Formats: sequence, structure tokens, C-alpha cells
Amino acid sequence: MPKPRSAPLLEHISLNPLMIASQSEGLFVSSVEHVVANDNVMASFNAATMSDDDDDFWPQPDSWMSDYRPYNVKDGVLQIPVMGVLLNRFPWQLGRWATGYKYIEMALKRGMEDNNVLAIAFVIDSPGGEVAGCFELCAKISAAAGDKPVRAFAADHAYSAAYAIAASCGTIIVTPSGGVGSVGVVTAHVEYSEYLKEMGIKVTFIFAGDHKVDGNSYEKLPKAVKDRIQKRIDKIYGVFCGHVSEGRNMDDADVRATNALTYDAEEAMEVGFADKIGSLEDEMVIYTTEAASEGENYMATQPNVTGQKPGTTSEGGIDQATYDRGIADAKAEGVTEGSASMLTRIKAIIQSDEGKERPTTATSFALNTSMTAAEAVAVLKDMPKEEATAAPAPKVEGKTEEGKNGAKAEGRNHFNERMDQTGGAGVESGDTGDDDDGDDSVKATNSILAAYGQHTGQTRKKKVA
Repeated sequence: MPKPRSAPLLEHISLNPLMIASQSEGLFVSSVEHVVANDNVMASFNAATMSDDDDDFWPQPDSWMSDYRPYNVKDGVLQIPVMGVLLNRFPWQLGRWATGYKYIEMALKRGMEDNNVLAIAFVIDSPGGEVAGCFELCAKISAAAGDKPVRAFAADHAYSAAYAIAASCGTIIVTPSGGVGSVGVVTAHVEYSEYLKEMGIKVTFIFAGDHKVDGNSYEKLPKAVKDRIQKRIDKIYGVFCGHVSEGRNMDDADVRATNALTYDAEEAMEVGFADKIGSLEDEMVIYTTEAASEGENYMATQPNVTGQKPGTTSEGGIDQATYDRGIADAKAEGVTEGSASMLTRIKAIIQSDEGKERPTTATSFALNTSMTAAEAVAVLKDMPKEEATAAPAPKVEGKTEEGKNGAKAEGRNHFNERMDQTGGAGVESGDTGDDDDGDDSVKATNSILAAYGQHTGQTRKKKVA
């Protein structure tokens, strides 16, 4: 009777150091077997058809590969699934069963280069996986977190290698029924000596080098060999604990004191392994809103903030042609491109149908918040329309200005003051008036430029006659 054998991928993984939760052995084995059963994926994996070139890595939408290399960006947040067992050099994502470090790396790289991605979310439900490749990936995630917001969502479990990934992110959210932890390392030595003896089989090694056959499966594991393997495991464990202590801002001793335990949501909060408990759906909405707010300045500097072709209408209600014209008009007034983009945002809010019906609130949203035009218009739409009479100017907290008498004037809204002075269509006092050719949009641009200049201190260049 031949020696019991398993799939080559499973056997290879089992004989190397792993970071998996102890109670997940059955899930780990069955997940790898599911991977092995996928002929298309395994054929590609065995042929090592991987590339660092984005054009070669990311398939066309109609390709079978697109199901196994998802790239999902929703409302500016790239959601990277980290599911099932985690495999080194594996360039695929197979639903709940397996995810490759290579796939995660390429998705992260694409997201960092994508101007439409404001933040990155790792959606994790994994028992862990291979040591090989894990910490190299973690280093790239930690580096990326310095450039764009990166957040981990344990939905529902992030154990061992999966928790190493989570600890690389700025924040860890765990679902109420979820769990995290298992900061530990394991490997296995399989011995068949008794089985072979029973079958009457004797193996004789012929080798050179005293340690060439250390750890083989045909004889008992000598203590000296076991000690060397243990030393290697301890070293990896030290790296793991150090990574978690740095990522979670914890003492190394406190991480080691967990002794590879897993924790439910409340326990995770107590030991410092999570930052918040919440459902994936609710927390993703919060994260998306935060990312939109934080990314406003970034997106304002991009030539095409919608990612759409010229002539199409953006979610904020301004088409590309209007956007480009606003940039050109503002530049002609001597305003920088970043400020010009902001002015276009202000115009989109105030000149929208919703803004015209609620001018005071629209002005406050435009000048005193970081909401995008789309967000502001959406909120305005649900608010009651304002009366025709002028409403009190919203207070601008923290803004002061020297009055003509030298006294400080607090809480002034310069945009409303300017609109009151000009009737909404005038130009800045002292301007030549050469721009006022009767075009309402030009008049409105002048008014907004004047108000924006007063509000921010940005001066406008005078035209040379």
C-alpha cells in the first residue's frame, strides 16, 4: 500500500510555517482542496502566468478571469476581499475559499494609482494562511496607509495571517459576531515510520551533508532537529508580534501575552486588537463619507474629477465642458488651478436648482463645509425651500477680519455680504468691469470670484488695459 498522499499544493503548504487559527484546520484543508479542484485557476497558477504589469494582470470584463480578480470601487472606496486561506504567489481571489497575496498586492497597487479611489477597505473573513509572502505584503499595505486612508473590516473573522494584514491598516472594525487574533505560528512534521514498519517497508537514505535529510517523514524527528525548527518558528513569531505591536501601538509583551488566543468583538476591544464594533454595511457608509470629505482637496486638483468623458454630466450636476470653462475663467482671473477647481465646486452648489431655492444654506455649504457638489446638492434637495426675504448670514466660526475702524468683525459671511452688495451679479469693487458683457454666467463667475477672494484672502489679478 503506498504512502497516503494529498494534493501537492496542500502538502506543500502543510510542511511550511503557517499562520492560521488552531480551530480552523478543517476549514483550511477543505478550502485548499476547493482551490485545487478549480482546473482553470490551478492551470494558470501552475504555469506561473503572473505579471507585475497591470495591463497583463487585469482581465477584460468578459473574461472568465474577471470573476477571480475583482476590482470593486464604490463611491470612491476600493473594497479588496481577503477571504478564505491566504496563499503566497497566488494571483487569484476565489470567493470565500482562498485569496492570493499576489492578488491583494496588485489590487492595492492599482488602487493607489487610481485617482478615482479615495480610500481602501480590506474586507476580511479568513482563518489565515502562509507565512511566506505575508509580511512583505503587510509592509506594502503599511506604506500605502501613509498616502491614502486604509481600513480593515473583520467581517467576520481576521485570524493569524489575516490579522497581520488587518494590523497593517490604520483602523480595524470588527462585526458584532466576528473575531480577531490568533497571533501565532505553526508548522507540522508528519512521520510515517510506524506505518511503514507495519507494512514491512524500510527506507534507507544515501546522502551527503549531515543535515540533508533532517525532518524527513520516514523516521522519528530527532530532538536537535526539532529544536532548530522551533527556533525558526520562534523567530517568525517574534516578527509577527513586533508587526502587531507596531501596527496597534501596543507593547510587544502585551501582544505575546495573548498567546495566540482568538477574541470575539468585545474581547478584541479590551485587549486592543480592534478599534470599533459595527456592521460592515453601516461602517462602510461611514468610511465612504469620511473618505469623500478627506479626499475633496485631492480630487479638486484632478483635471477630470468625474472620470467621465467631456460632455457627460457628473453626479454633482456639472458637465465636463462647464468644469473646463470654469477652470479657464478662473485662471484668467489669476486664480491657481487648485482654487479654480474649488470655485467650480462652489458654482455647482450655489447655481444648482436646489441651491437657488435655498441660497443661504447653499452658500454656507459651499464656503463652510468640505462636502462635494454632489453631496451638498443631495442634502439641499431634502431641505425646505427658503423664503424670498434675505436670511441672516450663517456664522463662519473662527473667521475674523479687521474692520475700517480697526475693530475685529467676527462671524462674517463674506459671500452673503458680497451678494447683498452686488445683487448676485456684480463685480469686485475697483474692477474695470471689462468682464461684464451681459452674460449671466460670467457675472456669476465674477461675483463668486470676488466672494471667494474675500473669504480666503486669494487676490485676483487686474487686467492690463
